[in-house]
Amino acid sequence: MSAVFESTVEHTERTEGMRQRLDRFGTSIAFYAPGLKRWQSSEWVPERADSFVPVSLTGTACALHCAHCDTRMLAGMATLGPRRDLFATAQRLHARGVEGLLVTGGANRTGSVPLAPHLDAIARIREQLGMRVAVHTGVVTDRVAQGLARAGADAAMVDVIGARETLRDVYHLELTPADVERSLSLLTGRGLAVIPHIVLGLHWGRLLGEWDALEIVARQSITALVLVVLTPLPGTPMAQVTPPSLAAVTEFFARARARLPETPILLGCARPPGAYKQAVDRAAIDHGLNGIAYPADGAIDYARATGLEPVFHEQCCAIGWAPR
Repeated sequence: MSAVFESTVEHTERTEGMRQRLDRFGTSIAFYAPGLKRWQSSEWVPERADSFVPVSLTGTACALHCAHCDTRMLAGMATLGPRRDLFATAQRLHARGVEGLLVTGGANRTGSVPLAPHLDAIARIREQLGMRVAVHTGVVTDRVAQGLARAGADAAMVDVIGARETLRDVYHLELTPADVERSLSLLTGRGLAVIPHIVLGLHWGRLLGEWDALEIVARQSITALVLVVLTPLPGTPMAQVTPPSLAAVTEFFARARARLPETPILLGCARPPGAYKQAVDRAAIDHGLNGIAYPADGAIDYARATGLEPVFHEQCCAIGWAPR
């Protein structure tokens, strides 16, 4: 186990967040390795690298060029090809053993991912191929929310931004947090399993609207909450940004657990690597989060040492909490 984890592995004092999660969720903690990238650790080598695959509906195109991503996150995803046929793409992936899809893509100038032309394909993927489908929606209309529900999408994921300045300066959108909350309401109102994401440090490395985003989420009937941490990407305007302090991230974990005691809270795929990642993962365990995607070396042993029982999933962490 790494030194970062060894330093506290012997302590027995539990945080309030840990006590809450044990009371409500028991000792099981989930670890996830979706097929978003090739990954393994000293503690876990997944059997497959592609059981759950992201598919971009727009290739590497995005109208927003958000400051933290600038289309970099779309690179390397499966694409629809010249036929623009999501079902055909799913058939090809299913034939090689892929079990589920994350349907995503770049957004248009209103902040929406172009899902409407693909709703029938999502229904066919679910019904004819038996694959699970999670969807990044962006901002939605009621028509799209209704269409996703009719199609049987397993989970709808939305980035929740609580500061208008972040929507304007990072996402380049003339929207308000109320517009984001309306999308959440439309999705939950249609009975979808909604798993919002909050990016800590999204406003150029500092927490600005994250506390308001947590309140937005708390007002909705969500299935689970995913927290991620700003990871500066080469070639983006935020490439040289310093991520938020570990103290700020840890405080947010603790307050999120206290604010949403009945809701599964997960540490998602994105956070800076190295010792920072190890410390963030330890904080997630200490403060009662329910699961971690791509755990740092030592995190699984640390979870066991704190009395938790690891369970392993080769799928997206969000879809793991969606009902079948």
